[in-house]
Amino acid sequence: MNDEMSDADRVLAERIHAVIRATAPELTPKPWYGMPSYARNGKIVCFFQSADTFKARYATLGFNDAANLDEGTMWPTAFALTVLTADDEARISALVKRAAS
Repeated sequence: MNDEMSDADRVLAERIHAVIRATAPELTPKPWYGMPSYARNGKIVCFFQSADTFKARYATLGFNDAANLDEGTMWPTAFALTVLTADDEARISALVKRAAS
């Protein structure tokens, strides 16, 4: 993880890392632009973006086109994060499981 991350972003990133590793251990963690990402066959499936790095009011969990999230002709590929509740973690787990399939 980026050493420059704020404490709040680091807490989110570490929690997301734990959820992703528990849900999809087949995804390979790797730094991407200094932030955590998770790849399948070398292609980034999902990633965390720090709020501070982008001077944004929230961090982001994003999914690239290697993620299997297609749903009709339009679907979300990024989610704003401020804190993580148990419900949020369950939703992330379901999204990652689907994305990694």
